[in-house]
Amino acid sequence: SGTGTSSNLQAQSPDLNSLIEGLQRKYSRMQALEADFVQIYRGADGRVIREAGHLLLKRPSKARWEYYLPERKLFVSDGKEVFFYVHGEKNATRSTIKEAADPQIPFLFLLGRGNLRRDFTRIEVATGELPIGAGNKVLRLFPRHAPEEFKQLLVEVSPVSYEVTRMVIFERSGARMDFLLSNVRENFIVPDTEFQFSAPPGVTVKQAQ
Repeated sequence: SGTGTSSNLQAQSPDLNSLIEGLQRKYSRMQALEADFVQIYRGADGRVIREAGHLLLKRPSKARWEYYLPERKLFVSDGKEVFFYVHGEKNATRSTIKEAADPQIPFLFLLGRGNLRRDFTRIEVATGELPIGAGNKVLRLFPRHAPEEFKQLLVEVSPVSYEVTRMVIFERSGARMDFLLSNVRENFIVPDTEFQFSAPPGVTVKQAQ
């Protein structure tokens, strides 16, 4: 146990250390990523909500999440602010990245300025959590600085390519949010305009409460 970063991470197995280093190396060099995603929310009350769409990430900390099912929604970050809009509604919300507690925020780490060893107090192999992909490893990460709602993360990663295929967010409320990625494409040119929010006609942008 304990939360000292250096002592904990130094004492880890070579297998775990190589995973951490490979993951850091891969994503610190990556300029852009896109993927299809399935998002599954499991509430502490047993409620399950399944959504799907397409995500686009660009260094540093830019993101665009387009939800297609079951309803159309848009989550966009230009690296400083976050905008959220549900298609057909009269209002969109805006918040700063620091204020935001959206479940998409941990993904900004992948192509942000993050450092696994600095930003997480503890990283361990998640025993008891089966990988979805054959041969994959699942890591459990405890964030040093995160919105209060987020307690810990799981990251499923290939030990060969270091590609992240699933991220799971555990909330303090007892809820769990799984993001499953497929059809991943890496390192391509994407214009910054993809990460700018333009409110549809008649839609008002309001500051998130």
